[in-house]
Amino acid sequence: MSEQTQSINLSAIQSAIQAESVDGWLLYDFRGLNTLARRIIGLPPDKLLSRRWFYFIPAEGEPRKLVHRIEPQALAHLPGTSIVYLRWQELETGLRELLCGSRVVAMEYVPRNANPYISRVDAGTIELVRSMGTEIVSSGDLIQQFEAVWSDEQWALHLEAARGTRSAIDVAFQFIRQRIQTEGRVHELDVQQTILQHFAAQGLVTDHGPIVARNEHSGDPHYEPRPGEDGMIRADDFVLIDLWAKCERPGAVYSDLTWTCFVGKAVPEKYTRIFDVVAQARDAAIQRVHDAFGRNEVLRGWQVDEAARSVIDRAGFGEFFCHRTGHSIGQETHGNGANMDGLETREERRVMRGTCFSIEPGIYFPEFGIRSETNVFVDRTGQVHVTGGPLQTAVVPLFANDSVWSPPKG
Repeated sequence: MSEQTQSINLSAIQSAIQAESVDGWLLYDFRGLNTLARRIIGLPPDKLLSRRWFYFIPAEGEPRKLVHRIEPQALAHLPGTSIVYLRWQELETGLRELLCGSRVVAMEYVPRNANPYISRVDAGTIELVRSMGTEIVSSGDLIQQFEAVWSDEQWALHLEAARGTRSAIDVAFQFIRQRIQTEGRVHELDVQQTILQHFAAQGLVTDHGPIVARNEHSGDPHYEPRPGEDGMIRADDFVLIDLWAKCERPGAVYSDLTWTCFVGKAVPEKYTRIFDVVAQARDAAIQRVHDAFGRNEVLRGWQVDEAARSVIDRAGFGEFFCHRTGHSIGQETHGNGANMDGLETREERRVMRGTCFSIEPGIYFPEFGIRSETNVFVDRTGQVHVTGGPLQTAVVPLFANDSVWSPPKG
């Protein structure tokens, strides 16, 4: 059974449209291609609509709908008048009526598909709208205002998830140490299951199992543990753990952290040298956010990426930093707000107040890879919060002393 549709906060959306200085927001979908538009208007993921629909929200005045005769109630939960079409000619006439008087509208579009996370409207539909004398601009910042800005409750849920994910790192490190002491080895999958059990005990859920990666596996940013002797962790191995989870409650948002350790008493210099560069890049990106909001400066995602990437470039490892600096965090691990990206895309969306994102630079070689990940939340006052406990300052040597493993204080 489909989830119940939800109406929209029309006044809030129209205020945002006015702030963007456009005449309106034209939302469009065909068979679920534009998931962003569906979410904005409150259509549940499993609600099937087989015909094209448009929903136009003007900066002022009453919204207008364009729906097919087979599905005249498709947008019945939304405010506004309806135009019903049957033939394709009627669709084009109806769309022209929707847009009457609008010179510039926002759609889920970015020129040259420079940001595919936003570009959900096909080129033909863009051509159709333009043929009616209407200019189209990207709805990227509108999307994140209603998809990525957290409520006070979500901020509290994130902090709860952050405590659970951070403690999961300690549980995993302790488990590795104990198994190495008693059996001399432990499989990546066993560590992964221990983390998942800890999540369940903490009331956390995740969309995918965490990354537990030894030695050369850590050189693959998207490595997935798998059965086999190759996944056995032993003494003197390097291990990267990347985990993410959220509270099992409606509207909950994720926490996403990455830490690294060495299964021995002293961390070899080849790891510490690279970790230090990664940590400097991480800290430079965080400082860039602090500086921008401290000066009340408009900050864009690519600028945060640039702050981290320039550190790694100067150290001579730029070619080994093969992904963006961070991603938006929301009800999905990868949310719909601005990403910290100047590599895969040039993220022109603003870093908005009320949003959260990861900072996770990395350097990856065939033999090993090092990533350090934390989460940053900018509250409505512009205060910048780094969550998930104290930042990792060095690769953790699991056997640096003879006592039971305990997390670093700070």
